[in-house]
Amino acid sequence: MGVELKKPWLKHYPEEVPTTIDYDKRTLQSFLVENAENFPDKVAIHFMGKDVTFSEVADSAKRFASYLQSLGIQKGDRVGIMLPNTPQSVIAYYGTLLVGGVVVQTNPLYTERELSYQMKDSGAKVLVCLDILLPRVNAIKEETDLNHVVTTRIKDYLPFPKNMIQPMLQKREYGMVVKPEHGGDTHVWTTMLEEASDEYVEHEFDPEEDLALLQYTGGTTGYPKGVMLTHFNLVSNTQMSEKWMYKTEFGQETVLGILPFFHVYGMTTVMNMSIMLAHKMILVPKFDVDTVLKLIDSQKPTLFPGAPTIYIGLLNHPKLKKYDLSSIEACLSGSAPLPVEVQQQFEAVTGGRLVEGYGLTETSPVTHSNFIWQNRRSGTIGVPWPDTDAAVFDPNTHEELEMREVGEIGVKGPQVMKGYWNRPEETEQVLQDGWFFTGDMGYMDEEGFFYIVDRKKDMIIAGGFNIYPREVEEILYEHESIQEAVVAGIPDPYRGETVKAYIVLKDGAELTEDDLDQFCRKNLAAFKVPKLYEFRDELPKTAVGKILRRKLVDEEKEKMQAEHAE
Repeated sequence: MGVELKKPWLKHYPEEVPTTIDYDKRTLQSFLVENAENFPDKVAIHFMGKDVTFSEVADSAKRFASYLQSLGIQKGDRVGIMLPNTPQSVIAYYGTLLVGGVVVQTNPLYTERELSYQMKDSGAKVLVCLDILLPRVNAIKEETDLNHVVTTRIKDYLPFPKNMIQPMLQKREYGMVVKPEHGGDTHVWTTMLEEASDEYVEHEFDPEEDLALLQYTGGTTGYPKGVMLTHFNLVSNTQMSEKWMYKTEFGQETVLGILPFFHVYGMTTVMNMSIMLAHKMILVPKFDVDTVLKLIDSQKPTLFPGAPTIYIGLLNHPKLKKYDLSSIEACLSGSAPLPVEVQQQFEAVTGGRLVEGYGLTETSPVTHSNFIWQNRRSGTIGVPWPDTDAAVFDPNTHEELEMREVGEIGVKGPQVMKGYWNRPEETEQVLQDGWFFTGDMGYMDEEGFFYIVDRKKDMIIAGGFNIYPREVEEILYEHESIQEAVVAGIPDPYRGETVKAYIVLKDGAELTEDDLDQFCRKNLAAFKVPKLYEFRDELPKTAVGKILRRKLVDEEKEKMQAEHAE
């Protein structure tokens, strides 16, 4: 498919942003090793009152690498990381890469069903998790290829007296205490690092071919797919980010790490960028508005990648004016559309700049963004990043469309994935002649700014999380009282969209919203559980019996408009 691209966006690039970049063809871990040698005493991580230097992160990553090799992990083997944003999540990530392993990021909120699927599909041999998650992991271990589980605790990197208090808080929150014993196929983090050497066998790498990551994303089938991202995919996207934020200085920034590292957006814009550019990152394991406001006030972050729900949460805090947020200079918002009023309010409060970007798991993730310091266009996703081609195609013929014609957005660039893990047919559907077809519908204006108007897929984005209706529907259909179910994303002022389930019960069956909520929570991660349920006698369908999800969404919008008008 030969596409002669018009690139009107290039004329808007600031002088400081190059249109093409000479990327480092290096592995991700090489940047950690280099910066640990050059800046050994520089703080790499601030975590709940404790500082960890670059040399400490690198030493622990080498010890983790050595221990993995003692467990038999070889180049190309998959290692799961099921952790919130903690020093351990950074150390395990880079330690896995040091031995040529492939990281499988896993959401700590996953249920046994979801975890089992991902471990089986990836073939991961080792999983790193919090102690509190060990019972969930052990429950599915036998049905996967997992040979070893490494457990760690939040308190392992807390200063005194927080390290003494945290276990009590954890017991109160979860109603349980887990005390793993080091031995056999269970490995305790602190003991493991004490026992391990910092010597490990190094491998030859081809950064453009060797995988660094299997990042799972959903699909139209509802079954997550492993996105194969190489070292070069991730390095190039991080270096694009560096050039885009041209006012930042090497080693001088402090990055607020609220976005979870098990999501590729947080992994690239916080973790990988901080390690590559010798920045300090502030890790937040769980988003709490009070905690984040205090951290900004005390730690003075300059960069704050986030999602609209995060910025909205901070702006709506009753004591917002009590905190000094003026250190923030630049914020790149992703995962969901950024409301203009949120952008304006946040900039007024901080004095910094907040712009919307766009990306996908399959693109490492960023492909487009608004300019941060000049010539931005609110309501758009901005323009393609350096070395990133973008065009709008007819979704059926893949013919390129004219300006302002709505079609499927396609992107091409060094950040585009290698393909889907063990899914050649699905890879061929979305990757053609180097172009990745995003499944998002939009258009480009005459100036080269792109707009998203709808999603070809029925994916719901709620609070920055991707939710696939089919996956939720399949769980609902397992309930013995349900005859028909359809799930849709309906507008929500806080989460962007929220999950609503429409239910038709079997004759004579009785079921309440509470019953369904409890049923779904047993089988789905909390963010996928419907927030609203509506029981109906019938659902709208086509002539051949297909349920019209879009009609239900349109009904909700009409209802909300009528209420707003009143």
